[in-house]
Amino acid sequence: MAKIGKRYAAFQTHVDAAKRYSIDEGLGLIPAVATAKFDESVDVAVRLGVNPRQADQMVRGSVSLPHGVGKNVRVLVFAEGDAAEAAREAGAEFVGSDDIVNKIQKEGWVDFDKAVAVRSMMAKVGRLGRVLGPRGLMPNPKDGSVVGPEDIARVVREVKAGRVDFRVERAGIVHASVGKASMSADELRDNVLALIRELVRLKPASAKGTYVRGITVSTTMGPGIRLDSNETVRLAQESR
Repeated sequence: MAKIGKRYAAFQTHVDAAKRYSIDEGLGLIPAVATAKFDESVDVAVRLGVNPRQADQMVRGSVSLPHGVGKNVRVLVFAEGDAAEAAREAGAEFVGSDDIVNKIQKEGWVDFDKAVAVRSMMAKVGRLGRVLGPRGLMPNPKDGSVVGPEDIARVVREVKAGRVDFRVERAGIVHASVGKASMSADELRDNVLALIRELVRLKPASAKGTYVRGITVSTTMGPGIRLDSNETVRLAQESR
């Protein structure tokens, strides 16, 4: 018989794996399960009633979380000229063109959290797909990370403030970070509801049956806490 570790056994005293908690109950358990020696991330997994293999059922987008993600987001911007200067003024940590492209290509440098590009740069940035793509760092117009030069400052500010990009995976699940364990339950609640509200807004017209089929919250090292999806969706829609 497999042994149950002390850490897992401790979690079992706090979280009932068979229960679907209200959002307030579920998020209220975060302090009890976030026992690592670092500030754990709080992540949400949402199981959707879609088939991502169908082009018209792909769910992808971004949402600006009301209270950010609880950490400094290091932003890289591919831009030149006035757009590059606007990106720096908006707070981007790294701004460049050929120099940054070459650094990523030759050195495999990926010491940043989010990449944004001006449309005119995509011919060069496109060569970085093999490096940035698997890491989820490739700029994409579908999630708003490829924009015109007039929008670059706004996008950088949004990303720095806590904009989160998401995309449904093959199994029909969306994963997103909604903050840190050190944040208050009210802050995490607002962030979770903002994410769910945006997912509901993006529901494909061709999706049939129940759309939001399950919502699970977890910390980096903690167990999954299943939420009552019906209640959470209702509260998300009411909090518009």
